[in-house]
Amino acid sequence: GWPRRCRPFAEGFCVELQGRSHLSSGLVLRWFQGHLQRCLGAVRYRLQERCRISLSACPGRPPTLHILPCSDYVCCHISMAVRLIPAIPLGDAVYLTALPPEGPQAAPAPEALWGLNASRQEQRLLSWLKEQAPASSCHLKCLQILKGLRDLRGQGLEEPFCSQWRRVLSSYVLKTALFSLLLQGPLEAWDARFLVERLEDLVLYLRDCLRKQVLMHFFLGNASLPEAVALPRFLKEAAPVNLLAAFDGPMLDLAAFQLINTWIQAPHIIRMYSSPRYLRPALAP
Repeated sequence: GWPRRCRPFAEGFCVELQGRSHLSSGLVLRWFQGHLQRCLGAVRYRLQERCRISLSACPGRPPTLHILPCSDYVCCHISMAVRLIPAIPLGDAVYLTALPPEGPQAAPAPEALWGLNASRQEQRLLSWLKEQAPASSCHLKCLQILKGLRDLRGQGLEEPFCSQWRRVLSSYVLKTALFSLLLQGPLEAWDARFLVERLEDLVLYLRDCLRKQVLMHFFLGNASLPEAVALPRFLKEAAPVNLLAAFDGPMLDLAAFQLINTWIQAPHIIRMYSSPRYLRPALAP
């Protein structure tokens, strides 16, 4: 149950599902976005001489705060974009995060569905990998390149598959595949000399996951984590979650085919979609 001081707030954002009351991520997110707009109006006037502030909300993404310093106020004209996500702390630096709708044409996420943020646990894992892997390990570079190939390939895809492509191969899915693959083999094999081989292994591993329609959450119910990555008990004992369960078989098969095609044609895709004529203009704040 909720603490007594939180009950009035929580009860106003609950929905009934299967005879039980659940906190609605959708209602919390709408309330949060409304408060952001009101707060933005309160601070924009005070800061107008220093910077320009705006708020954007794209379908399927959390609201983003854009901060653009005035050129005559700072020596470096550096802009900043900050994602703003309402979160509920569970303890041990683990949070539930409200999920935005997937898009204008998609049905909203189930009202009781929340995301899990375990950033501190990820940092512990990365620190452990840095200690165990070679000093010139290429695992982060592989992830960076694969994300870049995903984004470039998306430049040439038509809707609705373009949106599905980005959902299936989300950054979290790519990161989960990398973490899972790293724990399967010797870390010495990730030396920078073997960048191409390891990148191909990551692509093939991800393809197999898509074909099998299974990629398990890395922290929920994972008994094979290194002891150095201390997990809260409720994460260790949680039921395993398949990150690909929300997608149907044909969509995952199509994504697997497109992934391999992207890897085979990687040099051509990089040359073609990195040219200025194909780069999509950035959204105005």
